[in-house]
Amino acid sequence: MDTAQTEQRRHWMAVLARASGEEIAGLLATLPPLPPHATLRPAETGLVMVRGRAGGDGAPFNLGEMTVTRCAVRLGEQVGHAYVAGRDKRQAELAALLDAALQDPARRDALMGGVVVPLAAGQAARRDSEARRAAATKVEFLAMQTTR
Repeated sequence: MDTAQTEQRRHWMAVLARASGEEIAGLLATLPPLPPHATLRPAETGLVMVRGRAGGDGAPFNLGEMTVTRCAVRLGEQVGHAYVAGRDKRQAELAALLDAALQDPARRDALMGGVVVPLAAGQAARRDSEARRAAATKVEFLAMQTTR
């Protein structure tokens, strides 16, 4: 896989990891069904240690544990993997299935346009909405500096 393909795969996996299983299933339902797949690693939930750094670049420390669900499937010659935050096994399975399907150039355009692009647009709209709400509560302290 070349760098451009790796970046494209990184993008669709990030979008699928942030989407819920219901969102993914709803968009997949509007497209022609994918062929049957083989489950290599059934969806299973576990814990991973989350690490942080003091000040962003200081010494690393263990922040705590986080629940993660993973899955791996084979669709033809392609193998799809997914790791998603939380316990949504359906989300992990659908994300792994889409990862495998999106690796096939014959299916990629339809799945990108029908699933990944709408999910990414919805996620961007939610981020923008949250940013606008946070910006509305911003307090400027310039007036206090000029009164001294």
